[in-house]
Amino acid sequence: MCGRYASSRGAEDLAGIFEIEKWEPEEALAPDYNVAPTKEVYAVLDRPLRDAPDPRPVRQLRRLKWGLIPSWAKTPEGAARMINARAETVHEKPSYRRAFTTRRCIVPADGYFEWVTGQQERDLEVEGKRKRPRKQPYFVLPADGSVFAMAGLYEFWRDRTLPDDHPRAWWATCSVITTEAETTPLAVAPAEGPHTLAEIHPRMPLMLTPDRWDAWLDPARTDADDLRELLAPPPAGLLRAYPVSTDVSNVRNNGPELLKELAGPEEGTLF
Repeated sequence: MCGRYASSRGAEDLAGIFEIEKWEPEEALAPDYNVAPTKEVYAVLDRPLRDAPDPRPVRQLRRLKWGLIPSWAKTPEGAARMINARAETVHEKPSYRRAFTTRRCIVPADGYFEWVTGQQERDLEVEGKRKRPRKQPYFVLPADGSVFAMAGLYEFWRDRTLPDDHPRAWWATCSVITTEAETTPLAVAPAEGPHTLAEIHPRMPLMLTPDRWDAWLDPARTDADDLRELLAPPPAGLLRAYPVSTDVSNVRNNGPELLKELAGPEEGTLF
């Protein structure tokens, strides 16, 4: 799954990476090293500009709220539970299938966090000791330091309780697509602990390599079967993972220190 990630690149940097044509400097987001559900995040999308005479899609960097609200939803409740869409079923689930064929985006990240439970504490659970597991977080990122381009979907939802001219009348939200975690060896693995992503968690965000960006963002591509081919996992061996402080487990903590690589898992969280 993807329940937390880091996004420290500025708008100008992302504009260069993704060849952005339109973004608003006043909407720039501060670096966020502990992005959690319901926060506003950057998303890259191709969409015609509102009221523009030229109907062609324009590549834009937009601010969206992480947690998708289907356009047909009566209330925004449940958005925090819709942060991820499974690649295997995204084309058929009512909440996602329309966005899958018409509103796709890329959610840029430095990398994402995932937690594993220490073996010692797993054993205590099995023995019925009821001790709450202390999970070791890992940071997963491209081994070459490039942007982690997560496949995403976005939606617009109208709050019918507000007048048309209210600034909160329309909500723009998004979800990250996940796939089965890689079982092949990481490009760089921790000295102690997991050597594949699947040993950390069975799911991972679907990372799009640059050769798929244009096809994924193209709003002219609306055939579900054709689009499903783009959901293939990236080539193996592109990612690395390393243990980080359990401070990231608290959403109130935020700063570059959360990405600092530890020599090994913290005490009590041995894998």
